Amino acid sequence: MNKKVKGCLVLLLTLAITAGFCFLGYVGAPDIKLGLDLNGGVSITYQTVDPNPTAEQMSDTVYKLQLKAQGYSTEAQVYQEGSNRINIDIPGATDANEILKELGEPGTLQFADENGNVLLTGDDVKNATAGMTDKSGSREYVIELTFTDAGAEKFAQATADNVGKPLYIIYNDEVISSPNVQEAISGGQASITGITDYQEATNIASTIRIGALPVQLTELRSNVIGATLGQEAISSSLRAGAIGLGLVMLFMIAVYLLPGLAASIALIMYVGLELVLLQAFEVTLTLPGIAGIILSIGMAVDANVIIFTRIKEELGLGNNVHDAIKAGYSKALSAILDGNITTLIAAAVLYLRGSGTVKGFATTLAIGIVISLITALFVTRSIMWCFYQLGAENPKLYGVRKKAKILDFVGFRKKAYAISIVLIAAGFIFMGVNKAGTGNLFNYDLDFQGGSSTNVTFNEDLSMNDIDAKVIPVFKEVTGGDSSTQASKVAGTNEVIIKTRTLTTEERTELYDKLVDTFGVDENKITTENISGAVSVEMKKDAAWAFVIAIICMLIYIWVRFRDFRFASASVIALTHDVLVTVAFYAGLRWAVGSTFIACILTIVGYSINATIVIFDRIRENLAKPDGRKDLKLAVNDAVSQTLTRSINTSLTTFITVLVLFILGVSSIRDFTMPLMVGIVSGCWSSVMIAGPLWYDLTMMNSKNKAAKTKSSGKEKKKAGRVSGKTAEASGQK
Repeated sequence: MNKKVKGCLVLLLTLAITAGFCFLGYVGAPDIKLGLDLNGGVSITYQTVDPNPTAEQMSDTVYKLQLKAQGYSTEAQVYQEGSNRINIDIPGATDANEILKELGEPGTLQFADENGNVLLTGDDVKNATAGMTDKSGSREYVIELTFTDAGAEKFAQATADNVGKPLYIIYNDEVISSPNVQEAISGGQASITGITDYQEATNIASTIRIGALPVQLTELRSNVIGATLGQEAISSSLRAGAIGLGLVMLFMIAVYLLPGLAASIALIMYVGLELVLLQAFEVTLTLPGIAGIILSIGMAVDANVIIFTRIKEELGLGNNVHDAIKAGYSKALSAILDGNITTLIAAAVLYLRGSGTVKGFATTLAIGIVISLITALFVTRSIMWCFYQLGAENPKLYGVRKKAKILDFVGFRKKAYAISIVLIAAGFIFMGVNKAGTGNLFNYDLDFQGGSSTNVTFNEDLSMNDIDAKVIPVFKEVTGGDSSTQASKVAGTNEVIIKTRTLTTEERTELYDKLVDTFGVDENKITTENISGAVSVEMKKDAAWAFVIAIICMLIYIWVRFRDFRFASASVIALTHDVLVTVAFYAGLRWAVGSTFIACILTIVGYSINATIVIFDRIRENLAKPDGRKDLKLAVNDAVSQTLTRSINTSLTTFITVLVLFILGVSSIRDFTMPLMVGIVSGCWSSVMIAGPLWYDLTMMNSKNKAAKTKSSGKEKKKAGRVSGKTAEASGQK
């Protein structure tokens, strides 16, 4: 088999595999689990009143809440978080407020007689289910009760003592049912009859089940999302992803020619493989998760850009295409692995320290990074060799890069430092202004402050004057004139976000009714989220710890890989620079600081480290040359100049995908993508203008310190020799 035939077969096989993954991804896409923000529904977090419940109590509580939740949706999930918290997710709920009202804050259930004597409690009830019987052609609705062993004895005694009298079932001091006892009942099972309809029977049975919880719970956080908004989020995000992918592919082909085409084919396979893995690992896809996928599309190009830049350089040195491809992959491997591993560190910290939606983002980002490595190092490489075997041996098809002009980045470093310091200092000034004006350093979102946030999509674009004059009064009427009520518009949409004190379930229902009656809005396009102050304090701690842990892990990794603490120190300082610049924009433009703030900052940290490592990898390569350490300034300037095109192109492809997501995405996505764009630009600046020159300064400082110590040591030795000589001379005179 000749070379061309073999190349054709391999290429066809690669394309077939790519098409197969795309098909599997497309077919399996409807089976991917969707989070509440995409599917609509209710999410609620409870915490036990008792801070130290037993494992058995928590297990029983989760089980009983699961029975309750599955009455609303078979896809409902109830799971324990930590030692004393329980999360309930009910996707696809059509009447979310009603569900929240029924779930409420599970309290106490009691069975009492006419005099109010408590005969049984919720702990004595094992289960309660609604049912229907057909007697003599007429339907009758019933509730079947099952008691525990201890409860069966108590119930038998209670019914024996109250035959012909009502038995009151009381939930949180409210009578929910008062059936008459017809006879003494033993055996631990009983039926309540005479109920009007099945819905009433279901509600009472659900209340009895929820009231039978072993522990008392309080609501920490709840979220209500309309299904309509979720579908809009999916469609807009998918549209943004498709456009972003298309633009990146066009850019790659235009800049890198044939290798760019190979990378584009691999990108299509990347997307298909991502969808397949999401389905295979049963990852719950959330809105931030979609953002993670789209962001990783831009980042997936990074490894290819590093390789293609190396190939161009090899061709510029006069090597043939075969040797250039081989050398390009070999020389780029260490930088690719180091850059992606550090980004995975950030994703791991996000997953371990983040909340549910942040975990979703971290999961899809991590999957994307792993897949991008596979596609770049194996798929793109296979396609490249196929093209070569098919006769693509002309260097012009790959782009020949002549030796880059060496720019004096080290010489410009003081001006670069000054620009960065001014930006960061401005951030601290804005924080001070915010603190003086509002009492907070930042515009803390619900996650960091506690309260209720209601997002309403009106039928028209209301001005802020209309919002203040018409919308705010409706909220204040419901909240009793809450002075903390604030409103903000979502640019380019009819959405308005109103923040208030924490709303009760009843207030939330009343508010929805008033908004529908007054403004004619679609109730499915109203979402509300409640977060307690306790959760917001934890959010702040998690954000701080996540950043510290990520920085320490990256510092250790880079120190070990480069065997030079100065490389690690310079990279961490550059990362801190990116964070502080982004934070400065958060303070100055008063962007909302919420749960996505953590994801945004750590994504910037994980992303910007890539370019820095590529530059450091090139510096290390230059230092390994015979005379590499004679001129450190040249080693740095040459490294930054050689990788400059790569740094700009990678930042540009990622910026394109994020920009498209910002333009087409929903409001919650925009809150994430705007700071991310700042971070991408800041990361490119710090990698090119700060990191390399900073390493140079640290190295020169170290050299000067060593020289000073050596000089000082020499003086001491010389002085000691003189004293010794004088002593000897004096001794001789004697």
